Amino acid sequence: MIQLILARHAKSDWADEGLDDHERPLNDRGRREAPAMARSALRRGVRPEVLLTSTAVRARSTAAAFAEEFEVDMTEQPELYLADADALLETARATGAHEVMVVAHDPGMSELVSRLAERDVRMVTSAVAIFTWHEGDWNDVGTTAPDEFELLTP
Repeated sequence: MIQLILARHAKSDWADEGLDDHERPLNDRGRREAPAMARSALRRGVRPEVLLTSTAVRARSTAAAFAEEFEVDMTEQPELYLADADALLETARATGAHEVMVVAHDPGMSELVSRLAERDVRMVTSAVAIFTWHEGDWNDVGTTAPDEFELLTP
């Protein structure tokens, strides 16, 4: 079984216009939604072995809420910051783990989710896409339709 969980970071704070994009924190809504979405995913039986996150502050903060709820360590991956769909998938695949969560950014996140779901999917902030392949391995991800797909939105 392969389970790939893709989460777009929670809502970020744009109040400080001079702040570098990489350093933008979550706003109040984002700080509320990240743990709520983590609990929602957990109720559906999601518990990744590996949790990867972009190094951006807003992604790391989102991932930290999931890591706490799932009781798993998170690993920062610089290549996930503003990564395209192919880079997101390759980073997850490279772990070799059966259950992997990636917290990153759009437009790459929406592109990858749409590709795997075989339909247009807009990943709003805090959205979580859960893909499951009951048979096969990482070579099937992206070439074979998933057995299950669920999109969680705030």
